[in-house]
Amino acid sequence: MGVSIAVATGLYGVSFGALSVASGLDVWQTQLLSLLLFSGGSQFAFIGVIAGGGTPVAAASAAALLGIRNAVYGMQMNVLLRPTGWRRLAAAHVTIDESLATSTGQTDPLEQKRGFWVAGVGIFVLWNLFTLVGALAGDALGDPKQWGLDGAAVAAFLALLWPRLRSREAGAIAAACALATVLAVPFVPPGVPILVAAVVAALIGWFGYRSGPDGEGLEPDVDPYPADPHRGAAS
Repeated sequence: MGVSIAVATGLYGVSFGALSVASGLDVWQTQLLSLLLFSGGSQFAFIGVIAGGGTPVAAASAAALLGIRNAVYGMQMNVLLRPTGWRRLAAAHVTIDESLATSTGQTDPLEQKRGFWVAGVGIFVLWNLFTLVGALAGDALGDPKQWGLDGAAVAAFLALLWPRLRSREAGAIAAACALATVLAVPFVPPGVPILVAAVVAALIGWFGYRSGPDGEGLEPDVDPYPADPHRGAAS
């Protein structure tokens, strides 16, 4: 499973490489984004803002906002994997949507670790390889939109988001954020609509729409604080 996800995800690094060069970055800048940032959604957000004429500050803000989810993933992975030493730093760098999903989709602790590392490291290697391919082939490809490459990231995000909308409230939050984004696009600089959507989601959460009536919504895949089997029943 980890290998198949790594191949599928790594391949659309071509689209990032081509779109990044088309947005005005050079090959080395594009490659550094994949090597150091290594978060597909944040990378696409960054170049999307740049391509739309936004400032570097707006681009970095949009990328950082989308990257916050990886910090939440990291807390879950720390509980599951308990990495130490250099593995902790390596695990932090390859904690992304796909490595988390592959790991938490397993029930056996050994398979959870194996799934995480195979998917995470596999995607890192292939994503950077195909980023370089896309960046170098950018001029030969012409306009990336004619190949549908501009829609690759959107499709991937929808595929990741859809299974998470397991309650009416979660769906309502997603719909409200989407509407706020669409309404904001004509009136604010590129990158700001993402921030507007985040504020809308935060306000809805603040006023009580945190989960569905059955307790399901945008909850974590795993319990971040599982019960300690060594504790007594009284605790």
